Amino acid sequence: MSRFSLTTRLATRDDAPVLAELWSDVVRRADRTEQIADLELVIKGASASPEQRLVVVEYDDQPAGAVFLKISTLSALNLEPCVQAIHPRVLPQFRRHGAGHALMEAAAAFAEDNGVLHVVTSVSHASREANRFMARLGLAPVVLFRLAPTAVLRS
Repeated sequence: MSRFSLTTRLATRDDAPVLAELWSDVVRRADRTEQIADLELVIKGASASPEQRLVVVEYDDQPAGAVFLKISTLSALNLEPCVQAIHPRVLPQFRRHGAGHALMEAAAAFAEDNGVLHVVTSVSHASREANRFMARLGLAPVVLFRLAPTAVLRS
């Protein structure tokens, strides 16, 4: 039985097409080339900032998942620093191979490297699997964000 390697690294511009696929439901609604261009800008910004990281996990040298890490505060009112692990995702064919753990380990390491005591993340309320995974890692639910177009809110 062969053993596959699991590694994490910082995202590069070449990762933008895979990231557009991975985050297709959370990036701006636009054509594919615009989404890729947006992600190239995100990658560039993360590379230039000491408070941001875009981490890719590879499974047997293939991109398997990613997470955007950002040092922020717990909320606009609670100024306790935290690392936001934004949209940790693993491509379906690579799930249950440790890629999700590797992404969240990267978040914990980034927090420790920066002296930050808390890591927060958000997952879709509808993803039972993702919510269970985060609970197994020790992340407790704190708040539920709700979203509506301005026109709907006005009506």
